[in-house]
Amino acid sequence: MFYHASPTHCIEVLEPRVSNHGKPLVYLSKKRENVLPYLSNAVEKYCRETGFPHEGPWYKWGSYGFFEGKLRIDEYWPNALEETYKGVSGYIYAAETVPGREELKGIPDAVITSEPVPVTGCEYVPDAYEALLIAAELGQIFIRRYEQLPEKMLAWIESSIKQQYEAADIPTYKHFLKGKFPEITARLE
Repeated sequence: MFYHASPTHCIEVLEPRVSNHGKPLVYLSKKRENVLPYLSNAVEKYCRETGFPHEGPWYKWGSYGFFEGKLRIDEYWPNALEETYKGVSGYIYAAETVPGREELKGIPDAVITSEPVPVTGCEYVPDAYEALLIAAELGQIFIRRYEQLPEKMLAWIESSIKQQYEAADIPTYKHFLKGKFPEITARLE
Protein backbone atom coordinates (compact mmCIF):
# COMPACT_ATOMS: atom_id res chain seq x y z
CA MET A 1 0.00 0.00 0.00
CA PHE A 2 1.11 3.57 -0.71
CA TYR A 3 -0.04 6.75 1.07
CA HIS A 4 -0.44 10.43 0.21
CA ALA A 5 -1.70 13.28 2.44
CA SER A 6 -3.83 16.20 1.27
CA PRO A 7 -6.18 18.84 2.73
CA THR A 8 -8.51 18.15 -0.23
CA HIS A 9 -11.47 15.79 0.14
CA CYS A 10 -12.90 13.36 -2.42
CA ILE A 11 -9.84 12.80 -4.57
CA GLU A 12 -10.31 9.79 -6.81
CA VAL A 13 -7.07 10.10 -8.78
CA LEU A 14 -3.87 11.72 -7.49
CA GLU A 15 -2.63 13.98 -10.28
CA PRO A 16 1.01 15.06 -10.63
CA ARG A 17 1.58 18.60 -9.27
CA VAL A 18 4.60 20.90 -9.30
CA SER A 19 6.29 21.09 -5.89
CA ASN A 20 9.58 22.55 -4.62
CA HIS A 21 11.44 20.27 -7.04
CA GLY A 22 9.94 22.04 -10.07
CA LYS A 23 8.54 18.95 -11.83
CA PRO A 24 4.94 17.67 -11.80
CA LEU A 25 5.02 14.56 -9.62
CA VAL A 26 2.91 12.59 -7.14
CA TYR A 27 4.74 11.86 -3.89
CA LEU A 28 3.76 8.81 -1.84
CA SER A 29 5.14 6.73 0.99
CA LYS A 30 4.97 3.03 1.79
CA LYS A 31 4.38 4.08 5.44
CA ARG A 32 1.22 5.90 6.48
CA GLU A 33 2.97 7.71 9.35
CA ASN A 34 5.49 9.23 6.95
CA VAL A 35 2.82 11.32 5.20
CA LEU A 36 1.43 12.88 8.40
CA PRO A 37 3.71 15.97 8.18
CA TYR A 38 2.13 16.82 4.82
CA LEU A 39 -1.28 17.43 6.37
CA SER A 40 -0.15 20.99 7.11
CA ASN A 41 2.30 23.43 5.57
CA ALA A 42 3.77 25.80 8.17
CA VAL A 43 4.39 28.55 5.59
CA GLU A 44 0.85 28.46 4.21
CA LYS A 45 -0.73 28.25 7.69
CA TYR A 46 1.29 31.18 9.06
CA CYS A 47 0.59 33.40 6.04
CA ARG A 48 -3.14 32.68 6.19
CA GLU A 49 -3.26 33.33 9.95
CA THR A 50 -1.42 36.64 9.57
CA GLY A 51 -3.35 37.74 6.48
CA PHE A 52 -0.25 37.89 4.30
CA PRO A 53 -1.22 38.10 0.59
CA HIS A 54 -0.35 35.10 -1.53
CA GLU A 55 0.20 34.55 -5.24
CA GLY A 56 1.50 31.44 -6.97
CA PRO A 57 2.41 28.11 -5.41
CA TRP A 58 3.08 27.75 -1.69
CA TYR A 59 6.63 27.07 -0.61
CA LYS A 60 6.70 23.73 1.22
CA TRP A 61 8.21 23.62 4.71
CA GLY A 62 9.26 20.43 6.42
CA SER A 63 11.56 20.18 9.43
CA TYR A 64 11.95 16.45 9.35
CA GLY A 65 14.46 13.80 8.49
CA PHE A 66 14.98 10.14 9.21
CA PHE A 67 16.68 8.45 12.15
CA GLU A 68 17.11 4.68 12.40
CA GLY A 69 14.82 4.30 9.39
CA LYS A 70 11.96 6.24 11.01
CA LEU A 71 10.60 9.71 10.38
CA ARG A 72 11.91 12.27 12.88
CA ILE A 73 10.28 15.68 13.17
CA ASP A 74 12.40 18.41 14.73
CA GLU A 75 10.89 21.59 16.16
CA TYR A 76 12.91 24.48 14.71
CA TRP A 77 11.27 26.97 17.12
CA PRO A 78 9.43 26.49 20.45
CA ASN A 79 5.97 24.90 20.04
CA ALA A 80 6.45 24.53 16.27
CA LEU A 81 4.67 21.17 16.14
CA GLU A 82 1.56 22.48 17.85
CA GLU A 83 1.55 25.76 15.89
CA THR A 84 1.85 23.93 12.59
CA TYR A 85 -0.47 20.95 13.11
CA LYS A 86 -2.95 21.50 15.97
CA GLY A 87 -6.50 21.82 14.70
CA VAL A 88 -5.53 21.04 11.10
CA SER A 89 -7.59 18.32 9.45
CA GLY A 90 -6.96 16.50 6.22
CA TYR A 91 -7.04 13.22 4.38
CA ILE A 92 -4.68 10.32 3.86
CA TYR A 93 -5.25 8.63 0.54
CA ALA A 94 -4.24 5.04 -0.13
CA ALA A 95 -3.23 3.50 -3.44
CA GLU A 96 -2.60 -0.15 -4.10
CA THR A 97 -0.51 0.51 -7.19
CA VAL A 98 1.57 3.45 -8.39
CA PRO A 99 2.03 3.45 -12.18
CA GLY A 100 5.57 4.39 -13.26
CA ARG A 101 6.82 4.63 -9.69
CA GLU A 102 10.43 5.29 -8.81
CA GLU A 103 12.11 5.24 -5.42
CA LEU A 104 12.81 8.77 -4.17
CA LYS A 105 16.50 8.95 -3.35
CA GLY A 106 17.35 10.13 0.13
CA ILE A 107 13.88 9.60 1.61
CA PRO A 108 13.21 6.10 3.00
CA ASP A 109 10.02 4.41 1.80
CA ALA A 110 9.12 7.30 -0.55
CA VAL A 111 8.16 6.89 -4.18
CA ILE A 112 7.38 9.35 -6.95
CA THR A 113 5.60 9.14 -10.25
CA SER A 114 4.80 11.50 -13.09
CA GLU A 115 1.64 9.49 -13.84
CA PRO A 116 -1.84 9.79 -12.27
CA VAL A 117 -2.40 7.39 -9.35
CA PRO A 118 -5.83 5.80 -8.76
CA VAL A 119 -7.00 6.11 -5.15
CA THR A 120 -8.30 2.96 -3.43
CA GLY A 121 -8.99 4.35 0.05
CA CYS A 122 -9.33 7.53 2.07
CA GLU A 123 -8.91 8.21 5.81
CA TYR A 124 -10.07 11.46 7.43
CA VAL A 125 -7.62 12.84 10.00
CA PRO A 126 -9.47 15.31 12.27
CA ASP A 127 -6.35 16.73 13.95
CA ALA A 128 -2.88 16.33 12.46
CA TYR A 129 -1.18 17.21 15.77
CA GLU A 130 -3.01 14.42 17.61
CA ALA A 131 -2.21 11.98 14.79
CA LEU A 132 1.51 12.83 15.07
CA LEU A 133 1.47 12.38 18.86
CA ILE A 134 -0.22 8.99 18.49
CA ALA A 135 2.33 7.87 15.88
CA ALA A 136 5.12 8.91 18.27
CA GLU A 137 3.51 7.06 21.18
CA LEU A 138 3.29 3.94 19.01
CA GLY A 139 6.99 4.25 18.19
CA GLN A 140 6.30 4.79 14.47
CA ILE A 141 8.00 8.22 14.38
CA PHE A 142 10.29 10.33 16.55
CA ILE A 143 9.51 13.86 17.70
CA ARG A 144 12.30 16.10 18.97
CA ARG A 145 11.02 19.17 20.76
CA TYR A 146 12.92 22.45 20.44
CA GLU A 147 14.09 22.19 24.04
CA GLN A 148 15.63 18.77 23.31
CA LEU A 149 17.72 19.87 20.34
CA PRO A 150 21.49 19.72 20.85
CA GLU A 151 23.51 22.95 20.59
CA LYS A 152 25.00 21.79 17.30
CA MET A 153 21.52 21.45 15.78
CA LEU A 154 20.46 24.88 17.09
CA ALA A 155 23.56 26.42 15.51
CA TRP A 156 22.77 24.66 12.22
CA ILE A 157 19.17 25.96 12.32
CA GLU A 158 20.40 29.53 12.86
CA SER A 159 22.91 29.27 10.02
CA SER A 160 20.35 27.68 7.70
CA ILE A 161 17.67 30.27 8.44
CA LYS A 162 20.15 33.10 7.80
CA GLN A 163 21.08 31.62 4.43
CA GLN A 164 17.49 30.94 3.43
CA TYR A 165 16.28 34.39 4.50
CA GLU A 166 19.01 36.17 2.57
CA ALA A 167 18.33 34.06 -0.53
CA ALA A 168 14.53 34.02 -0.27
CA ASP A 169 12.81 35.43 -3.32
CA ILE A 170 9.35 34.12 -2.42
CA PRO A 171 7.53 36.79 -0.35
CA THR A 172 5.40 34.29 1.61
CA TYR A 173 8.47 32.28 2.60
CA LYS A 174 10.37 35.40 3.66
CA HIS A 175 7.33 36.51 5.73
CA PHE A 176 7.23 33.09 7.40
CA LEU A 177 10.95 33.13 8.23
CA LYS A 178 10.68 36.65 9.61
CA GLY A 179 7.68 35.71 11.77
CA LYS A 180 8.99 32.43 13.14
CA PHE A 181 12.66 33.39 13.52
CA PRO A 182 12.56 37.12 14.42
CA GLU A 183 15.71 37.00 16.56
CA ILE A 184 17.68 35.66 13.57
CA THR A 185 16.14 37.67 10.73
CA ALA A 186 16.15 41.02 12.61
CA ARG A 187 19.97 40.98 12.55
CA LEU A 188 19.88 40.64 8.75
CA GLU A 189 17.75 43.69 8.00
